[in-house]
Amino acid sequence: MNAYPPPDIRNFAIVGHASSGKTMLAEAMLMCGGVINRMGRIADGSTVSDYHVSEKNRQISVSASLLHADWAGKKFNIIDTPGYLDFISEGLGALRVGDFALVVVHAQHGLGVGTDRVWQYATGYGIPKMIVVNALDKENVDFDGVLKQLQERFGRHVFPLNVPLNPGPGFNRVLDVLRNEIVTYAADFSGKYQEAPAAGEWEARVKELHRELIEHIAESDDDLMNRFFEQGGLSEEDFRAGIHAAVQKELFIPLFCASAENNIGVARLMDFIAKYGSSPVDRKRVPALDAAGAETEVRLDSPETAVYIFKTMSEAHFGELSFFRVYSGSVATGSDLFNSDRKVNERIGQIYLLNGQNREAVHTLGAGDIGATVKLKDTHTGNTLCSAKHPVTLPKVVYPKPNIHAALVAKVKGEEDKIAAGLAALHEEDPTFLYVVDSELHQTIISAQGELHLEVVADRLRRRHNVHVDLAEPRVRYRETIKARGDSKYRHKKQTGGAGQFAEVWMRIEPLPRDTGVEFTNSLVGQNVDRVFVPSVEKGVHQACTEGILAGCRVTDVKIDFYDGKMHPVDSKDIAFQIAGYFAFKEAFLAAKPCLLEPIETVEIRVPDDCMGQVMGDLSSRRGKILGMDSDGAVQVIKAHVPTKELYHYSSTLRSLTGGRGVHTEEFSHYEEMPRDAAEKVIEEAKKRKAAAEAH
Repeated sequence: MNAYPPPDIRNFAIVGHASSGKTMLAEAMLMCGGVINRMGRIADGSTVSDYHVSEKNRQISVSASLLHADWAGKKFNIIDTPGYLDFISEGLGALRVGDFALVVVHAQHGLGVGTDRVWQYATGYGIPKMIVVNALDKENVDFDGVLKQLQERFGRHVFPLNVPLNPGPGFNRVLDVLRNEIVTYAADFSGKYQEAPAAGEWEARVKELHRELIEHIAESDDDLMNRFFEQGGLSEEDFRAGIHAAVQKELFIPLFCASAENNIGVARLMDFIAKYGSSPVDRKRVPALDAAGAETEVRLDSPETAVYIFKTMSEAHFGELSFFRVYSGSVATGSDLFNSDRKVNERIGQIYLLNGQNREAVHTLGAGDIGATVKLKDTHTGNTLCSAKHPVTLPKVVYPKPNIHAALVAKVKGEEDKIAAGLAALHEEDPTFLYVVDSELHQTIISAQGELHLEVVADRLRRRHNVHVDLAEPRVRYRETIKARGDSKYRHKKQTGGAGQFAEVWMRIEPLPRDTGVEFTNSLVGQNVDRVFVPSVEKGVHQACTEGILAGCRVTDVKIDFYDGKMHPVDSKDIAFQIAGYFAFKEAFLAAKPCLLEPIETVEIRVPDDCMGQVMGDLSSRRGKILGMDSDGAVQVIKAHVPTKELYHYSSTLRSLTGGRGVHTEEFSHYEEMPRDAAEKVIEEAKKRKAAAEAH
């Protein structure tokens, strides 16, 4: 493929709610651009975008795919992104390097929670949007209803540039507002069409829409508005010149209708993108930090190279593949660049243009273009590569926190190192996946954006790193505390064989306010116990607090007072007072109405109106306490407190209850006392676990 100057490049992310047809839209664009001569199908696993094993098995996108095609002399760099919010990192990276967002909405389902989310992210990156209402060939579609919904949510600037004339099965005709024409598409998936002037009722409709469109464009610019009033309208030349600027300012958000599966409406969409879509020139200055951490900017026309790595992934045949955008200068095979995040030099290997898993080697990529390279030794997602003489760091994507967790269980001994290396590699590839070896729970806990995300990570770990692991429910960080005062007098005496041990500890304990931890004090008077043994008693108490008394959980919110005791002039020593302190605390604890505390999460759930009843009922069954409800357009936002224990597998349940349209976030809030029956189950499970461990 020839090199393209920045004005002739169109970088965009195809985003939207799950199952809105993004991958098929990308497939149709490749078909129109002559990249493929036959459209693949999701069900067959034959699309260019969805080529990974997990994507073919699940029939959904789980990874962003980079594609390219030539259309009307412009290079389209298309990034097809997953719709499931489990894989939102892929969409965030794509939006970070795109010059506009192509938002796909399913004509049957309308606005989804995911639509809202990607719209917010695109707004956060300051890039304009275009909308495609897709799947207009399906039964019972309501284009006008979807259009109204989008205008209510995103404003009256959302405006249709074409309107379906025969929505439903057999859909193939659209009314083109820009050209005042009826466009009829071929039924052979080729994307070819015939044009005819709008006549009859459609002529009046298209003229009315065309007039409204001119008003939208005129409103975007004071000079155009003046001409509009002076001339009683805009000339075709002024009108078309104003479209690009209006799209950039988002005073006009163009909406198109399509059936991507049948390649209906896609060619005209591509015409508009080629003619009026954003190019790198529209974002020719981007903020950055210099070597001293001061604010600066990277200019598109600068000769100094600045490259942002927006995605890394491991490929079986290529090793680690790094996707990048060139913000200034150029990148050539064999060139040396400086990683300003990791302070290391990198030599650029072979550079590729990608269409899914198909690679086309090129020697150079210029400013504004997107490509991939292989085998960078210490460069990962979010890093900047730049000229060593002019180091800069481009802004990184801020990823959402994980909201679901699972324990990783090794099925084969001796694979610990391989598992650790695999987890580290997967985190570098996907920053929204985190892991920690938890010393309190004695488990390796992996955290992700959703249950599907967890499963995909585990699959990759097994397949790429050849380890044998399962996912299990993670243990919960319960806490033990007391509700009353307690005291004990414990004597430790050991006289058999060798030196003797003697210590007697008198202890009082009482509850502290929630979240104040453990407070150890002493109020010793007189000479019954030498003060040198106070740290020994404290050490024994802290060991008991760490191990737990009821269910092996850490003790909290207890004040301990070591107030008296006895010692022996020869047999009293550090270890004796540690042991006495340990058991004195246990006795006092059991006498002070002990109880278990459980962690409570603040959960925010976003669901469509029609799912509220089911979601609220499910929350009640999980011992959830509703904190409040609010509406955000057609979406209801529920805030609740829910015990951590009750949230395992919650994302799957929510997806099932809402037909995939509900999403939630979790954040730790506080600890509170567990109900007695639930606490007894936890205590019983802990006893069984301890017995099993001792048996081994």
